[in-house]
Amino acid sequence: MNLLILGANGQIAQIIEHRILTEDQFKDVNLTLFLRDRSRLSQLDNNPRVTLIEGDLKDAAVVQSAMANQQMVLLATVDTDPKNTLTKNVITGMQQAKVDRLLAASSIGIYGEEPNPQFHSWNQTTLSGALKPMRQAAELIENSGLTYTIMRFAWLNDRDQIQYQVTKRGEKFAGGSGSRQSMADAALKIIADPALGADDVIGIADPETKDAPSVVY
Repeated sequence: MNLLILGANGQIAQIIEHRILTEDQFKDVNLTLFLRDRSRLSQLDNNPRVTLIEGDLKDAAVVQSAMANQQMVLLATVDTDPKNTLTKNVITGMQQAKVDRLLAASSIGIYGEEPNPQFHSWNQTTLSGALKPMRQAAELIENSGLTYTIMRFAWLNDRDQIQYQVTKRGEKFAGGSGSRQSMADAALKIIADPALGADDVIGIADPETKDAPSVVY
């Protein structure tokens, strides 16, 4: 499979990339990594399974060219632009290149699904400027005709363990936080089985953080 990762220098994206390149179950996955400054991933330059593309996600032509010969796209950058230029470019690029499968990162709170009232109040206030654009981006993806999974991440922490529960749209999140390793693992499960989570909006969180009123890790 050919996988394009947009925003490939992000922390979660790099965990995904490392596991794909080192775990046997992903040995047939080839990566095209799209980022602003390709030198940041220069250690992968000579890997035969990796192609690095330098560009801006707001540049529609560059995004379009990156879609060639891809079978799945991971949009690892959360779209907080009120104009949603990034999301629109990705959708148009995929449609024109006839790439159907999209995984897109989003955030807890876009549907008011925080695990408890105290956390809900804190999160809605903290993310007040970003929630509307993120919700708009999700709507654009849902109406795109693509096969999508929107992954709403809880607040991120750097715990080493993989521990999380997946919830669906309309359900309360299992917790308020989760490790980057866990978010990457949830994405990797879908990369391994693209039918998983198809046309779904999921939430990913550590149940141990259910009562967290704010970011506690």
